[in-house]
Amino acid sequence: MFARKRKAQLQTTQIIALVFAAIILLGTVLLALPVSSRSGVSCGVFPALFTATSATCVTGLVLFDTWSQFSGFGQAVILLLIEVGGLGFMSAAAVVVFALRKKVGLKQRMVMAQAMSLNDMRDVVRLQKVVIFGSLGVQLTGALVLMFRFLPEYGLRKAVIWGVFHAISGFCNAGFDIFGAIAPGQSLIPFNDDPIVLITLMALITVGGLGFFVWEEIVRTRSLKKCSVYTKLVLIATTVIILLGTGLILLLEWNNPATLGNMPIWQKILNAFFQTVTLRTAGFVSVDQGQLTESTKAVSMIVMLIGGSSGSTAGGLKTVTFVVLLLFIWAKARGRATVHAFSRTIPQNKAIDAMTIFFIMVALLFFGGCFICVTNPTVSFIDGLYETVSALATVGVTAGVTPLLGLAAKIMLIAFMYFGRVGVLTISLGFLMGNKAEDRFRYADTNLLIG
Repeated sequence: MFARKRKAQLQTTQIIALVFAAIILLGTVLLALPVSSRSGVSCGVFPALFTATSATCVTGLVLFDTWSQFSGFGQAVILLLIEVGGLGFMSAAAVVVFALRKKVGLKQRMVMAQAMSLNDMRDVVRLQKVVIFGSLGVQLTGALVLMFRFLPEYGLRKAVIWGVFHAISGFCNAGFDIFGAIAPGQSLIPFNDDPIVLITLMALITVGGLGFFVWEEIVRTRSLKKCSVYTKLVLIATTVIILLGTGLILLLEWNNPATLGNMPIWQKILNAFFQTVTLRTAGFVSVDQGQLTESTKAVSMIVMLIGGSSGSTAGGLKTVTFVVLLLFIWAKARGRATVHAFSRTIPQNKAIDAMTIFFIMVALLFFGGCFICVTNPTVSFIDGLYETVSALATVGVTAGVTPLLGLAAKIMLIAFMYFGRVGVLTISLGFLMGNKAEDRFRYADTNLLIG
């Protein structure tokens, strides 16, 4: 019986991992075609693999400017990979199911529930409908705002293409841009004095990073008091991280002439906000990341590591995972045996799960930073670590070293992007769906000195 349950669990997690891998491989084939390149000459298999992985895992790290390298067809492939990777392959499958009015079976419900990081399968189909139509509605709204902003200056064609592309990329927290048409490799730096563009993208990034479950519950209950403890923790953590991150970046970059130093006060505040929001796995940049002070890079890496919320388009450790970890440490430091939040007890196994994920992430980050430095001696450890955090947390910001890395480091980044999107999810599902049976025996307890 246990073997059958274990087999079923492995099948569902393997489905998620294998389908993501298949999507990446299909994207690689399409992007490697000559028709995908602006020059008509194939970009090569490995660059196509790197780009397809980055797009499907909604990361945003690139080896070359997206607009300069890829044709309209190639950009459409990237956009489709972002949409599927951001909303999850089960959302795409659900569209077909709903369109054909087919009955969703138990196995399909289980996979859909796991793909969205739900605790059970109740109302998963209803929630999936909210995810699909709500996501499309938010993206359409963002696309319209951006389109009308770009229309007077760049014409109808560019306005429509830019509006749609960047609304999808922003909501899915991907960070890909096609502004290379006016400033190759500069991302949003040409628009760092444009409140409409930056605020619209910040709104899309934030909504996408909150998580499907959170905004569905907010819409359904219409009252924050009636929301679950999880939703309250997500909203509080998101607000605190954005405000604290903005304040620290303002403080550290206020007089840096290469970033915020020469901007008027309102623009400094706007770009500090944008920097903090985009670090929560979006990947757009409005200031040169390579010119940030090392203190700001350290703060940025912490924000990147925390990331967005579970069941969202964002990556990272996840907000509530980080909050549970802090609450557990705080409780233990005060000599308390239980962890509480909003008059509810958080099970100890959840705290242990949070610590496990945190340890895995930090260990990988340290290894990745060292690996980049060893294989690329000209790259400093802080820049190598910055690149590694960006890949593993599926953020996509870079200090400008991505194209300069050797083959081994690029392969590692591909693996980290995939693990950051799929590996963390499957580990979390292992916690969620793991066997709860007690061990058949246990050894006697022993006392150890800790601390």
